[in-house]
Amino acid sequence: MDFGFGSVSMVLFIVAVVFVVKTINVVPQQHAWVVERLGKYNATLGPGLNIVLPFIDRIAYKHSLKEIPLDVPSQVCITKDNTQLQVDGILYFQVTDAMRASYGSSNYIAAITQLAQTTLRSVIGRMELDKTFEEREHINKAIVSAIDESAANWGVKVLRYEIKDLTPPKEILHAMQAQITAEREKRALIAASEGRKQEQINIATGEREAAIAKSEGDKQAAINRAQGQAAAILAIAEASAEALRKTAAAIREPGGSDAVNLKVAEQYVNAFSQLAKTNNSLIVPANMGEISGLIAGAMQVVKSQKDARPSGGSAS
Repeated sequence: MDFGFGSVSMVLFIVAVVFVVKTINVVPQQHAWVVERLGKYNATLGPGLNIVLPFIDRIAYKHSLKEIPLDVPSQVCITKDNTQLQVDGILYFQVTDAMRASYGSSNYIAAITQLAQTTLRSVIGRMELDKTFEEREHINKAIVSAIDESAANWGVKVLRYEIKDLTPPKEILHAMQAQITAEREKRALIAASEGRKQEQINIATGEREAAIAKSEGDKQAAINRAQGQAAAILAIAEASAEALRKTAAAIREPGGSDAVNLKVAEQYVNAFSQLAKTNNSLIVPANMGEISGLIAGAMQVVKSQKDARPSGGSAS
């Protein structure tokens, strides 16, 4: 009897534990659980402690609300200029409505993957090969816009799409490489010619500036020489004028005129004597009376000066 009562107690304890486990549910952060009651959607449980009715309610779906990266399988796309292009991308999405994600599509991941591939083929088909490498940002935005409109019914928000790789055929790659090489060689030649051009310009500019500087120096030197010559002429003229003024003043003094006559006579005689020394021929003045008159006048001046000295001494 005791054994039967203990067995019943154990069964009731197990039922109670199961009842508690079924009733209390702890939902992790950034997760959402969908609860069905008798096979029908009832509620969405958020993070934290939640209580449901055991054996009546059940957790039908569990969704992560984190951003999820989805690798889109590589596929071959045909460009506008009929070139095959291998495209590989990755899609980032996030569940925003757990109820729609549970009942809007049987497999929303497969749905957005297929939609991304078809949209990518459509966008690439409207572009030429060269544009596909230049317009990657435009391709990404076009795919996100197209998928996001349909994914809203599945409770999913498409955040962004990134192209990981664009691989054209090997022949196209070789042609592109040759084109790039030619373009680089062209830029190198242009750069070299521009360098030579700039070098010639610099040399011409330097020569022109040197010539200008030299001409300015010559001009300034000529100005300085002219100013020096003018100053010298002016100094000589001033000295000559001062000498003439002193000579005139001396002539106006008593005996000055006689002294001048004496000086002129001496210079006259000296000049003829110098001419006679430089030549074997004897040079005779044309008018002997002039020189004799000068000499006589000079002797008279000397005599008068001698006569004037003693008288001056006696007078003193």
